[in-house]
Amino acid sequence: MEIKQGSQSFYIGDEKNSEAEVHFVRVGETRIILDHTHVAEHLRGKNVGQQLVKAAVEYAEKEKLHVIPLCPFAKAEFEKNPEYQKLLG
Repeated sequence: MEIKQGSQSFYIGDEKNSEAEVHFVRVGETRIILDHTHVAEHLRGKNVGQQLVKAAVEYAEKEKLHVIPLCPFAKAEFEKNPEYQKLLG
């Protein structure tokens, strides 16, 4: 399963009609908000959501951005993964 990067998301499938995605919004120069995660029923239970959040985290690290995880799923992933917490902001 290939995770692709869109202009404001990481997704699987087609950007306009994705099977799974984590959506983000850029806030200023130093932050992104993870505001929505969606995984189609047939992909659930396969760690797809976790992989999408991880892709967003890796992007934030590379771009030196802080992350505000407003989406409940992304927030839970940040709570489960102490290594993500250094990006909170």
